[in-house]
Order: sequence, then structure tokens, then C-alpha cells
Amino acid sequence: MAGEIVNRVANSPLQTIDLEDFYPKGPRIVFDIKDWLFEGLILREKDFRDQVKSHDWEQYQDCYVALSCSSDAIIPSWAHLLLATMLTPYAKKVVVGDLELLETVVFKEIIDNFDIEKLKDKPVIIKGCASKPIPSSAYTFLIQRIQPVAKNIMFGEACSTVPLFKRK
Repeated sequence: MAGEIVNRVANSPLQTIDLEDFYPKGPRIVFDIKDWLFEGLILREKDFRDQVKSHDWEQYQDCYVALSCSSDAIIPSWAHLLLATMLTPYAKKVVVGDLELLETVVFKEIIDNFDIEKLKDKPVIIKGCASKPIPSSAYTFLIQRIQPVAKNIMFGEACSTVPLFKRK
């Protein structure tokens, strides 16, 4: 048929990856240790342990938690570890750092587990516009993961891509 409309995009081997599709659900929480310090600066072990014992840890069920301290206090490593032991039964992920580090760690795990076989010898577009907080490192992790198998890699939207890699 001469007048048949063919969807060339649908028939194309082009694969699009949108990291926003992988964004895991669940609240992101910054747990500020400063609130449990004497005058916001000094960690008193007995007081700290008392706070840990009396705190409601169930409120962190299915949350992503970043342990940080907004004051200039020096927090011993054991304090982070103690908090992590309490959060682990409830939280999906716990890191020591800020929300950006939390998202970076979460995406590193997602990308490390991403099945790349469907991208073998195919052109790939990595979508760049995201309304969710996708860390810049996630895109770098993705490139490192897919470059060994992809035919070529572009960044952007199908109508206006920036070429990044082409296998020779």
C-alpha cells in the first residue's frame, strides 16, 4: 500500500533510558544528629544512647535516610553505626551524608542491577530532562554500565540528541 503510514520510531532499534522511571518510591529523610547533642555540639554517650532507646524507629518504615549533623560537632563513627542498627529494620537505605549522597548511593545500586542485555549493539538515548532529583553521578554510572554493550549513546530527547559515544 502506497499510502500506509509506518511508525519508524516504533520499528527502530533505538532504546531510550529515562532514569526518572527508576526513581524509587519512599520518603527521603535527613536525620540530624545535632538535635541529640548537648548544646548541639557535644555527644554524651549515655544521653545519646538514652535518646536512641526511647526514639520511635518505626516512623522510618520504607524511608531513605541520610544521617548528618548540621553543627560543627565531631561525631564518632560508632554513633552513626548505632543509629544504622536501629534504622536498618525499617529504612530502605541508610547513609552518612546529605540527600544528594543518599540519591547517589540509591542510583548506584539501581544501575548496577540494570539489565543491559537488551541494549546490546543498539543505539541508546539517555533522557536528560527530569523532574525528580536524579544525581548527576547517576548518568555517569549509567554510561559506564552501558557503554561496553551499546552501539552508540546519545543524550537528550529523540528530536534533539547530543552524541556521546559511538562504537568503532
